[in-house]
Amino acid sequence: MKKLFLAVVIGAVALSGCTIRVADMTVASTKNYNINAGKFTKGARVIGEDNYPVIIFPIGIPNMKTAMDNAIQKDRCAVGLSDVVMSQLNHSFLFGKIGYRVEGDLIIDNSLPGCADHI
Repeated sequence: MKKLFLAVVIGAVALSGCTIRVADMTVASTKNYNINAGKFTKGARVIGEDNYPVIIFPIGIPNMKTAMDNAIQKDRCAVGLSDVVMSQLNHSFLFGKIGYRVEGDLIIDNSLPGCADHI
């Protein structure tokens, strides 16, 4: 009985993980752009992640900026995100993954070359 209990506890710990909300922002960007351009439209909801596997120790160090860049680069006309949710991923005990997730609506700059009729 003790072995079964111990196996259940170890299994639960090994499979556990959590996602922690780090920040909520109205507007966020890692790109330089003219905020006075006035030709912005709201784009699709996107998710960008930067995560690394954990095999007893993390294989790398995740970066929030990389996660945001990955989200913004889903569209070549995007310059930022609106209604942003930033989360930290801790889905590991001895094995799993750690990282950051950024989710938000794309801010499309229609004044950029080739983006005038972007929908």
